[in-house]
Amino acid sequence: MVTVFRAHGLRFVIFSDDHEPAHVHVFGDGHAKFNLAGVDESVEMIWVEGMKKGDLRRAMKAVEERRAELLARWRDIHG
Repeated sequence: MVTVFRAHGLRFVIFSDDHEPAHVHVFGDGHAKFNLAGVDESVEMIWVEGMKKGDLRRAMKAVEERRAELLARWRDIHG
């Protein structure tokens, strides 16, 4: 498990033994998972468990803003 960055009290993680498609997990009070290469190469929320709506909005915004960095890290980790 690689913590790529932290922001807004959230931790953005890529698991080293994870599967395609490229995605990131976000941990705070809850947990959310975002696809980094969805339809039209946009960020898509896959699922969320127990995360407050404000944290979820902040997580989505951070993933959208840092999508290129997250994709690069995914490729570094998974080849």
